[in-house]
Amino acid sequence: MAVIHHTTMQPTKLELLAAWLPTRAWYTAADGGPRPAKAGGFRLDDPEGEVGIEFMAVADGTGDDAVVYLVPMTYRGAPLEGADHALIGTSEHGVLGTRWIYDGAHDPVLVGRLTALLAGRTVAQDQSLTDTPDATVDAALAPGTDLAGAEPVRVAEGHAHTDVVVRTPGAPAELTLRVRRVLRTGADTAPGAAGRLTAEWRLPDGTSARGPYADVLAGEDTL
Repeated sequence: MAVIHHTTMQPTKLELLAAWLPTRAWYTAADGGPRPAKAGGFRLDDPEGEVGIEFMAVADGTGDDAVVYLVPMTYRGAPLEGADHALIGTSEHGVLGTRWIYDGAHDPVLVGRLTALLAGRTVAQDQSLTDTPDATVDAALAPGTDLAGAEPVRVAEGHAHTDVVVRTPGAPAELTLRVRRVLRTGADTAPGAAGRLTAEWRLPDGTSARGPYADVLAGEDTL
């Protein structure tokens, strides 16, 4: 069970994202530069208790021009070997000390917990409260879709999503976890979808929205 520490982070996650978001292929420049604001999301528990896992929805811009992005992040007490390209930044946590913050689509721990969530082997947790499930998060797989023991084999970045190709032991074909980077209300199911993760976020006007955070696609990435 992850413990939520209500303490300081310097720099804050949003300050790190303000510098990192413009480096992404799926980011759309906002007038006046990025001004990310937290817009929702949820957490997942790492059974080993070592890695913090958060799916954060981030709103950028105002009014009809606002865009809401999904940034899955992992928080580690030491660098993740071979993941320098996925490092969002480092921050000093008021309780835990230096934290290395990664784009979670490139972190095998987050990918493993995402597959567990989709398969119904774990539940999403509230973003800000300890040991509190988030009942608004819905995950489902099509009958016969097997994600048990799935491991990431490669990651491909698209213009509105990130594809994480996974291989399941004994399965005849690879599956793709498509992480939606741009969140849209009522977005269509991806062609060939064998599963979907749906959750909520807040729009800049304070209203709630709901749509897909991720899809499971049969076969390799389809960028």
